[in-house]
Amino acid sequence: MNRIIGANQATSDARGKPEVRWLTVDDESAGQRLDNFLLRHLKGVPKTHVYRIIRSGEVRVNKARAGADTRVAAGDEIRVPPVRVAEPKPLDGAQAAPAREFPVLLEDEAVLAIDKPAGVAVHGGSGVSFGVIEQLRRARPLARTLELVHRLDRETSGILLVAKKRSALKHLQDQFRDRETGKTYLALVVGDWPDKLKVIDAPLHKYLVPGGAGEGERRVKVVPKDDPDGMRAITLVKVRERLPGFSLLEVTIKTGRTHQIRVHLASQGHPIAGDEKYGDFERNKALHKQGLKRMFLHAWRLQFNHPGTGERVELLAPLPPDLQAFTAAP
Repeated sequence: MNRIIGANQATSDARGKPEVRWLTVDDESAGQRLDNFLLRHLKGVPKTHVYRIIRSGEVRVNKARAGADTRVAAGDEIRVPPVRVAEPKPLDGAQAAPAREFPVLLEDEAVLAIDKPAGVAVHGGSGVSFGVIEQLRRARPLARTLELVHRLDRETSGILLVAKKRSALKHLQDQFRDRETGKTYLALVVGDWPDKLKVIDAPLHKYLVPGGAGEGERRVKVVPKDDPDGMRAITLVKVRERLPGFSLLEVTIKTGRTHQIRVHLASQGHPIAGDEKYGDFERNKALHKQGLKRMFLHAWRLQFNHPGTGERVELLAPLPPDLQAFTAAP
């Protein structure tokens, strides 16, 4: 069964025959290529068909023919001929992401900051059907843009930023790339962390451990500074509290390498409690019986410049109840 884009009262003639559709370019879409603009608005229309109607001249920008690479500007009027779109096939129940909202730390027209629970991936892939971003999109079907600004490991809880505008996404990602953000985590490590060890500056290298399915498992290790495959990684460490057999640390990362905190702390002989990939596996079994069911790593504080106002923003996400309870236990 097909439906026709623009086949409504506003775009049909007296006989009900579909006519052309007119789209107005808003500020968010300004600067996009014409083909990308149309692909966003004509979801379900094959790319080949979109390019055909552009080449044929059926698409007009301000009443003039335009090429696929034409950059649209705010206020431009785009003429789109009636095009047919196949009805989307319903997703298998196991594959469809359930709609879900998460605790909100900040939300305005540009940014959504949530407190992500542990055990939830930020996006689908690598054996995970869906993650936070897919669930948010299902919960907010009218949202024009919801894009992850950065990532958190599946077992890490805490602050996760989502952009609600494409301009905000670029602005925030530039800040993360240029190290203009402040990212501090709370991590409980095994043993007594030495006060003098405040900076870890050790390159990291990603590699694959062969897996049963043939795809392998992603791992990271510290390598010598002259290793050509090493990526520089800098971690700052401050002891927040000393507990029997453990140290609660405030960990600030100056670079955003995969598994950086987990690998850096473990490389110093103090793995994160509950870390099943880089931790003390026998100790983890005992911790599980004592009530620690997950890795003790939490994205606690995030500082960034607001993409709209330019003001410096600081967000805090308190330790979740299960981690608080573990540190408070006698």
